Amino acid sequence: MSAYSSSGLSDERRAIQEMAMRFAREAIAPFALQWDRDKFFPVETLRAAAALGMAAIYVGEEFGGAGLSRIDAALIFEALATGCPTVSAYLSIHNMCAWMIDAFGSPDQRRRFLPKLVTMETLTSYCLTEPDCGSDAAALRMRAVRRGDAYVLSGRKQFISGAGAGGDAHLYIVMARTGGQGAEGVSAFLVEGSAAGLSFGANERKMGWNAQPTRIVAFEDCVAPLENRLGAEGEGFKMAMAALDGGRLNIGACSLGGGQSALEKALIYAHERQAFGRSLTDFQALQFRLADMATQLEAARALLWRAAAALDVRAPDATRLCAMAKRVATDAGFAVADDAMQIFGGYGYLADYGVEKIQRDLRVHRILEGTNEIMRVIIAKDLLKERGS
Repeated sequence: MSAYSSSGLSDERRAIQEMAMRFAREAIAPFALQWDRDKFFPVETLRAAAALGMAAIYVGEEFGGAGLSRIDAALIFEALATGCPTVSAYLSIHNMCAWMIDAFGSPDQRRRFLPKLVTMETLTSYCLTEPDCGSDAAALRMRAVRRGDAYVLSGRKQFISGAGAGGDAHLYIVMARTGGQGAEGVSAFLVEGSAAGLSFGANERKMGWNAQPTRIVAFEDCVAPLENRLGAEGEGFKMAMAALDGGRLNIGACSLGGGQSALEKALIYAHERQAFGRSLTDFQALQFRLADMATQLEAARALLWRAAAALDVRAPDATRLCAMAKRVATDAGFAVADDAMQIFGGYGYLADYGVEKIQRDLRVHRILEGTNEIMRVIIAKDLLKERGS
């Protein structure tokens, strides 16, 4: 990562950024292409990151979390994504789930689950999306029926990152309908990997994100004890959306890291490549393209940091800013990766150079955590509400 992305940071934040960058350089980047080819989920590498405090970044310190800010998290996820956006993105999802338990869990839930999430002895997955709902998350159909001191869950969740990877040592945060239609009828549950009635589809064949599994998670009369309900009945959708504010910042940061890596690769290649007897960097058209790539990333980074600061203080416009930052950062990261491939020419299309992997990995960032079209809906609704429309 170039020095300009550290400008304005305190010495403490520079140290955090450098720690994550060093881990990305040494523990992730040398293996990223092989993990992608083999569809290998590097759990031990993730646990090594957890040992450095990167599995519970903005979880409180009571149960071992790092107790850092959303800006710190953005720095870490961007840095890790320079090594591999896929690995960084899964770690960001794990952080989001751990935060939900820390923020909304009972004292008993926090005591039971957080210590093993902090170390990643237990892995996590966020289960909101369903096969027939897509972007209309409030229309989810999965049911949770109260039976005595437990709930019985029935339904399916789709596109679930990390699903099945941890075996019994896995925790699923599941949104299910306990009441009527709409957001008010949704509750959240902590379903452990050992639960009866829990099963998984095949690992999906995907364009990118090959270094983490993505599966359907099926619940067939799956029993969750009452003490595993997260919050009160009817609060699940509100908690899910609160988590997604941070999740959108995280995935935006992962996009910036992937885009930054693509830019660095393009700069190196342009310096080394000769065309018509001259270095590619001698051509003004390419200079302008590189300038625009760097500017896109820096502008998106500034907006992302502003949104992170707003979320840290729970500013009234935090949700709007998080949606803006997610839209801008994920579009910018992908656009920069695409420009980098164009600079590489035919070589960029080859797997050995790593640029096509970055582009494949970053494409889904414009879809998940709410599509970029949904981000525009969120932004417009908030603007119109503010003006009384």
